[in-house]
Amino acid sequence: MNSLCKTKSIFVKSFCNTLNSWLLSVHCKLSEAKSEVGPFQYELIPESRFRDIVAFLRNHFHDEPLNVALGVFQKGETCERLKEYEMKTLKYGVSYMAIDTKSGKIAGASLNGISHKGEAEEELEKMKYSDDIKYNRLMGLIYSNNVEVELFKKYNVDELFDLRILTVDHHYRGKGLAQKLLEVSEQLAMEKGYTLLKVDATSFFTQKICTKLGFETIRTVLYKEIKDENGKYSYTTAPPHEAYKIMVKYISDDKKKV
Repeated sequence: MNSLCKTKSIFVKSFCNTLNSWLLSVHCKLSEAKSEVGPFQYELIPESRFRDIVAFLRNHFHDEPLNVALGVFQKGETCERLKEYEMKTLKYGVSYMAIDTKSGKIAGASLNGISHKGEAEEELEKMKYSDDIKYNRLMGLIYSNNVEVELFKKYNVDELFDLRILTVDHHYRGKGLAQKLLEVSEQLAMEKGYTLLKVDATSFFTQKICTKLGFETIRTVLYKEIKDENGKYSYTTAPPHEAYKIMVKYISDDKKKV
């Protein structure tokens, strides 16, 4: 009996030692993985990095809910109309990128532009002469809803700071980069004197961040209720992405002085 108990004791001790060694090994590997990324630096995107950013978007913006629903482009592919939109936005010189200072890699980007009164109406008119149906459905949804909410009239402005595209490399997601990119973008808008910020939030996660940062939802469009020109429901998005929201943040003169 004593021999049996002694054998069990030796077995349990050996098992525990093996388990502890394995857990320690896993902990070390996780620690090494964490130390391989960050800290991050947030920089305005210079013209010399425009092509890098566009390439980055092709590989990390493909999972945007509306793109997934409409198939505007696949990972690594290029949609010429979308590329033109991105380059035009970058030329405003108010977009930010997050850089992993250890690897030098682009970890995330916020493409920001300046939208002017009447611009959405002009873009909708141009779409009448374009045969890129998928792009037209994507941007048509955004432009038409922006026209209907009449932001410029409601807030008595001729232009607004438009946070147009926000994405993070999937290796860096969950580290707060998207929120930080929006925060530095908002700070820049304040420094340049803009009183109104706007986000066309197509992702649940972007909507969550914007709400946290004090943005107000002024329009909600449920994807399941959107129909195409033939009356068919054509926007099938995966949970938790249920709606497109136009979200704004008004910066008062008092706040800009702080």
